[in-house]
Amino acid sequence: MTETIGYNELVGMLRSAVGQIEDNHEMLGKLDSFGGDGDHGTTMLRGMGIVAKTIDESKGGEIKTLLSDIGWAVMGVDGGAAGPLFGSFFGGMSEPADGKDTIDAATLAAMFEAGLASVKALTRAKLGDKTMLDALVPAVEAVQQAVDDGAGIADALERGAAAAEEGAAATKDMQARFGRAKNIGEKSVGNADPGATSVSLIFKGFIEGVR
Repeated sequence: MTETIGYNELVGMLRSAVGQIEDNHEMLGKLDSFGGDGDHGTTMLRGMGIVAKTIDESKGGEIKTLLSDIGWAVMGVDGGAAGPLFGSFFGGMSEPADGKDTIDAATLAAMFEAGLASVKALTRAKLGDKTMLDALVPAVEAVQQAVDDGAGIADALERGAAAAEEGAAATKDMQARFGRAKNIGEKSVGNADPGATSVSLIFKGFIEGVR
């Protein structure tokens, strides 16, 4: 059982998440083309490229500083709401890591909770509106529940990734009630939300990075 992770392990998680977006950005763009303007994949690709660049340029080896720098950098990505929302998630994660050289499962859960809170502060979307929250909320809740059950980091991330994947898949049957896709009404049913799918890919990257 993975008890703690440090700066290098966090970097591994982030780089693996970057790889997931790189490998699937075309699919994300296709999903966005059904209700949006089709640029979500390229926006996420730019954003995760900035994550990688920020990691490469980081010199301090401090967890909080890295996540804060990533958050601010990703927030500036052009392409709709994705940059600010995902940037807020990463930036929000930094606060519970303040002063910590290592992260245990409880701290990681708190980091995800803080990231989710930062996202919620930027959007009025709710569960069921067919947005990234439909994957992010269940993922964060699953990680916290796993920690409450005594799970280590790897097991908690496994459960979080599974919940994110299930949440993203469930958006196929939802009608968009938020964002550009709401304009096509019932035609938005039948395809997964690209933002939720991006969350699922990122959490998949997190667990693969820990493995």
